[in-house]
Amino acid sequence: MLKRLKPSCLTKNQHNNCGFLVRFILLLSILSTASHVQSHSHSNKGTSGLISLTKHATKQHSINDNWGYFENNASSVKELNQRLSSSKYGAWVSLNLPHTWNAFDTVDQTPGYRRSASWYSREIDSSEINQSGRTILYFEGANYETQVYLNNRLVGEHIGGYIGFRFDITDFLNKEQQAVNRLLVRVSNHYNPNLIPSQKSDFFLFGGITRDVWLEHTPNTYITRTAVTTPRVSKTSASTLASVNILADKKAKATLITEIIDAQGKTVAKTSKSLRLSKGDNNAELNLPDISQPTLWSPDSPNLYHLNVQLKIDNQLTHSDSERFGYRWFEMRPHQGFFLNGERVLIRGTHRHEEHAGVGAAVSNEQHRIDMQMIKDMGANFVRLGHYPQDPEVYKAADELGLLIWDELPWCRGGKGGEEWERNTEHQLQAMITQNYNHPSIIFWSLGNEMYWEEDFVGGGADEVINPYLTKLNDMTKALDPHRLTTIRKYYPGWDIVDAFSPSIWAGWYGGSYNQYEEALTKAMKQYPAFLHMEYGGSSHVGRHTETPVTEAGLRGAQVSVEEAVNQAVVRSVAKDTDWNESYIVDLFDWHLNVSESLPNFAGNAQWAFKDFGTPLRPENPLPYMNQKGLVDREGNKKDAYYVFASYWKKEPFCWIESDTWTHRNGPNEGRDVTVFCNTQEAELFLNGESLGKKTKQKGVVPAGGLVWQVPFNEGLNELDVNGFIDNKKVAEDAREITYLVGKHGKFDHIKLTAKALGNNRYLIEAEARDKKGNRVLSYQERVNFFNIGDEGQLRENYGTPTKSSTIEMGSGYAAIEFIAGDKPSTIEFRTQNIKGVYVEVPAASGNTARSMGH
Repeated sequence: MLKRLKPSCLTKNQHNNCGFLVRFILLLSILSTASHVQSHSHSNKGTSGLISLTKHATKQHSINDNWGYFENNASSVKELNQRLSSSKYGAWVSLNLPHTWNAFDTVDQTPGYRRSASWYSREIDSSEINQSGRTILYFEGANYETQVYLNNRLVGEHIGGYIGFRFDITDFLNKEQQAVNRLLVRVSNHYNPNLIPSQKSDFFLFGGITRDVWLEHTPNTYITRTAVTTPRVSKTSASTLASVNILADKKAKATLITEIIDAQGKTVAKTSKSLRLSKGDNNAELNLPDISQPTLWSPDSPNLYHLNVQLKIDNQLTHSDSERFGYRWFEMRPHQGFFLNGERVLIRGTHRHEEHAGVGAAVSNEQHRIDMQMIKDMGANFVRLGHYPQDPEVYKAADELGLLIWDELPWCRGGKGGEEWERNTEHQLQAMITQNYNHPSIIFWSLGNEMYWEEDFVGGGADEVINPYLTKLNDMTKALDPHRLTTIRKYYPGWDIVDAFSPSIWAGWYGGSYNQYEEALTKAMKQYPAFLHMEYGGSSHVGRHTETPVTEAGLRGAQVSVEEAVNQAVVRSVAKDTDWNESYIVDLFDWHLNVSESLPNFAGNAQWAFKDFGTPLRPENPLPYMNQKGLVDREGNKKDAYYVFASYWKKEPFCWIESDTWTHRNGPNEGRDVTVFCNTQEAELFLNGESLGKKTKQKGVVPAGGLVWQVPFNEGLNELDVNGFIDNKKVAEDAREITYLVGKHGKFDHIKLTAKALGNNRYLIEAEARDKKGNRVLSYQERVNFFNIGDEGQLRENYGTPTKSSTIEMGSGYAAIEFIAGDKPSTIEFRTQNIKGVYVEVPAASGNTARSMGH
């Protein structure tokens, strides 16, 4: 919640005395200011029609660089300065934003992670100040409670994470030529049950200034927000309504000129309106002429327009704004699925958490874009943002790439709280909608996920408590945006309050078997008129494979229901009682996709989740503190499951031999089955240069559309090659080396520890479990630990990835970790509960060999 020092009715001490007036003013404040920063982010983009506005648009200047960071929970500027004057507490550390202090401690081996406050400091010099107008400080997000000081004066505070906020700092600045203005920001992620998401959520609550920070320059009277609504859209025409908010420093006669520019820079509609501005907030509604034959926005053709607004005062152009938007219409037809622009579209989706290895939630714009591009390249058309609003770059990418978005209020678990909790939750909802209103990619506003689970307040999870409040949130959403669909996931008593609903279906993971998926979908489609399925899949540990995964019949004795049980400890399931091998999850996804791609009237689904992410609730996982359900690891490296989805959805031709990490296999003389996932019509597999035949991919057949060969491997190293064909033309290929052992390896005997040079003084420390004959022991899956003995060099640890974690379970007899060499030789130790030490020496940075020291 944004708290300004002006007007005084919104200050912290007087908030309770303002009653309804505070809520009304706050809503207007959010509508007029909280999201307008996004409208300016596009002002310099696009076509010639936009370039003419640049001179009078809001000037945005990044201030991500040159910050000081002080990891201390001092509660005031006075206490901060006292602690800085003492060597006991340390000093400022230089860094750039975005930043979180939880980048590594969330996934290290020490239980818990830092939940406290820290301070950030930056100097603002005179060149960064607007000398003739207003200077606005804009945070794209800071988690979760923020106080901002300028020149030791409190500018204001904001409560809540994941959403942007801004302060007008003009009156706090010293504008003298050589003056230096000192900005101080206190951010806290301490335990606060009055903030959503719940502390019991299955993801980390990263603290820090986790997104970009900007200074904005505006005139004294300026446009604070332009909301673009498209009430009526068809293939032949589209209507457009612009709602423009203006903050005026005095009364004035003004004119608003509004035009719509298409992708070619052509003006396709234009209107103007005269108005009398009063001092303070003003609003103007402009109906533009309908445009004919609009170029519609869709996943296949993400066509975008710009709406330009010019504000003239006394016939002088004072300020301008530009908003990007798209024309489309959509609906959930009862029991018929999802329709976009009048045509049925099967939702092919995944989920995204906002984090990455080594940086936590402080993800760069470049990485946001990479994530969204990877999702699009896989062939998906939908992303559920779980479980909170995400960085502005994510929505921008979705608009441009053509990805449908489910945006979600962070009401995740915990039940409902009291008045303070309600204020914070409603602010989050209002800000999410107003800030993201103009993005054509957003189709669904989700009001929560598993809200009744693990209540934080006594009785807060009861239906009679949650339902009235969910109704209130739904009504608020419809008042702010009557055109989009509201949703929730996995709160059954409220399914008919919102427009669309997703129950919990985890066929073959938390319960049941994956051959129950079609039955579960069919049942849900009959029960819920507007049903779509969010969250399915399972975890996979990179490099762990088996010749005999659990089949479609399921795990014997497993829970029959496909719904996730609250208490997993009391049920038997694949999730709890198997080893998370990649072989099983490949089969599960293949089955699920075969069902969802062919089920009539199904709206679609979204796999959970695209990338592995950190969680405080899973310390015993094969990768500790990691939710391993991703299609890629936490660093974005593709896991086996990624290629299954690509074989169904990807447009560019490809073939993939299962699997990159299944490099060692045992079996009989006649060999083993090899599965190839392709999106081509045909594929031909070769073993050591000899063709094993060409096969035609068959729709509706699992596994892999029938692209399975019995491969008579030779003892030792084998080479597999596959060519994919469309219309008898080779369009894709893949290759794999596999070491095959006829028969079965012996019992575990020892660990072979080696250091493989990767270049640039980087090494991969590899541990292989072997029998007495030197064969890899594929059944060895112990939890292992890597240590750097001494002070030289550095293990790449606490990243939560398969090769950057010092504690990890072995996958089919193999584990590895990256190491950066130091100025002197280093010794790396390998240890388990039963192995007391195996060692390898890594040379100094100038060397290029490694010597094994233990056995």
